[in-house]
Amino acid sequence: MKLVIMGTGYVGLVTGACLADFGHQVVCIDTNPERIKTLKEGKISFYEPGLEKIVKRNFPHRLTFSLNGEENIKKAEAVFICVGTPSKEDGSADLSSLYEVAKKIGKALNNYKVIIIKSTVPPGTSLEVKKLIIENSAGNIQFDIASNPEFLREGSAVEDFIKPDRIIFGAETKRAFSVLKEIFSFVSAPIVETNLATSEMIKYASNAFLATKVSFINAISRICEQVGADIQDVALGMGYDKRIGFEFLRPGPGFGGSCFPKDCKALLKIAGEGGYEFKILKSVLETNEEQKLFIVSKLEKNLGDLKGKLISILGLAFKAETDDVRESPAVGVAQILLKKGTRIRAYDPKAMENAKKVLSQLIYCANPYEACEGVEAILVLTEWEEFKNLDFKKIKRSLKKPIIIDARNLLNGTSLKTLGYNYVGVGR
Repeated sequence: MKLVIMGTGYVGLVTGACLADFGHQVVCIDTNPERIKTLKEGKISFYEPGLEKIVKRNFPHRLTFSLNGEENIKKAEAVFICVGTPSKEDGSADLSSLYEVAKKIGKALNNYKVIIIKSTVPPGTSLEVKKLIIENSAGNIQFDIASNPEFLREGSAVEDFIKPDRIIFGAETKRAFSVLKEIFSFVSAPIVETNLATSEMIKYASNAFLATKVSFINAISRICEQVGADIQDVALGMGYDKRIGFEFLRPGPGFGGSCFPKDCKALLKIAGEGGYEFKILKSVLETNEEQKLFIVSKLEKNLGDLKGKLISILGLAFKAETDDVRESPAVGVAQILLKKGTRIRAYDPKAMENAKKVLSQLIYCANPYEACEGVEAILVLTEWEEFKNLDFKKIKRSLKKPIIIDARNLLNGTSLKTLGYNYVGVGR
């Protein structure tokens, strides 16, 4: 099928590249000339394992990039909207980019197409998009609006797209559902067919629930420290219950990234506007913020006043296998430390360039060993696999004090204590 993807950010590029890999003819549209230029050169502006390989495999035969939205929309059988919907100051979703794209689609509409919203949007937004397309189209041209929310985890987005847990289709007509099924006929997964508002709501409900699991296990980890329990064994014992499962039961410095914080805030706003106070979700966000302070308190407990102290931060991305620092708890912890007058040497295998844009005061190092030289404590904030394999005997010789605050319970605490480290985990 001839498909157009509006937006070449994280969701748009993964969607476009994977659909091309399935055999569709895909054109990815963006208004940023520099981004289109670099994509044509085979360069991707963000790190996602496996994505660059797929882009290169399909460009320029099945996957192309263009600034010309109107011409390509006219040729398309379906158009995916994959633009960002960031948080406004009040927590609501900023839909301005989405609505601008809707107007462009309306002006280019020339025959029947399915317009598929993949961006995360509040329930009711698809109908607003439909209205804008009608208002900007040149007459009574048939089209269908559809909702197909994305469930891509940064660091494993390609696999998530190719082998999803489920596919959600929200639409109003049998014809639209038929087109959606044809587009995704290469994917084997349970399909949920529903109305537009329900499809939109599924995305928010899913992310809010997962965020709740993260904040819940972080809260339990605090109690574990009080009573002498081990959070890892607690999570293991919980996870074997099929009703609970193992996913998202790892304590840490909190959740971050481009989805969980944004979607939780938006859902709170949606609930409030409807007259419902979503107390559980409000507590989830509060607990998430408190967790950063809790990690800092562990450092203070072991070092005292942090003013003027030099520490090392290993990991700045909000999670491993991504260079994304948006709402990263590691960045949040670093910002708290800087306000306390702490000096920070830092290393992350992928996220340092992005981190420099929001944390210019840090001393960025070429490798983890350099980041640990002369510091009084090491703070592990992202669960990069390479941190497990560091030569901590070598690192210990360069430290002022052998203190490790492992906010991810990533390292082998028993081995580190044998080496003479004061090892501090979370919930243990």
